[in-house]
Amino acid sequence: MLKLYHHPVSGHAHRALLFLSLIGVPYELIHVDLSTSAHKQPDFLAINSFGQVPALVDDDGTVVPDSNAILVYLARKHGRTDWLPDDAVGAARVQRWLSVAAGEIAAGPGTARKIILFNLKLDLADAIKRAHAVLALIEAALQQSPWIAADHATIADIALYSYIARAPEGNVDLAPYPTIRAWLAAIEAMHGFIPMAVNRVGLSA
Repeated sequence: MLKLYHHPVSGHAHRALLFLSLIGVPYELIHVDLSTSAHKQPDFLAINSFGQVPALVDDDGTVVPDSNAILVYLARKHGRTDWLPDDAVGAARVQRWLSVAAGEIAAGPGTARKIILFNLKLDLADAIKRAHAVLALIEAALQQSPWIAADHATIADIALYSYIARAPEGNVDLAPYPTIRAWLAAIEAMHGFIPMAVNRVGLSA
């Protein structure tokens, strides 16, 4: 059985866990205690030299660090072209939004949430501004299609979901984005959906 190294506070880890559940792949969940810096210890650094969760170790010993890489790996390994198209245009559309998840989403709602959760001395107002800028673009995109990269859900939707769903924990209000809220609800209605842990901070307090 494959192993997923995980921590419940991490949206990156949640997207990997969520996709495993949605496609019905059995897994062993291994908790990495970030509070004791377990992710910086030699045994974990041997799995992911960046010292970050998630990381996946497959049955055959294949190691896949990075949440978006895990999504791609699982979709390809299990032949899930519904989640990751194998045509050039479809794959490019998905990749575009994987980049947004790693870039603007991490820098906006992901960072705002992290600042509040961990009381970091970073610019919260700037992170919230970045969050609303990218959410406005996603709202507009979803007004054209119910899913972000195709006419059905793909790993792009999964990559974006976690930090958007928990954006209120970073004082990012989702009220102005009705289409995003409907999209979140559609993901949450999927068979196999696993919610991300809720922290009672920010607007979620």
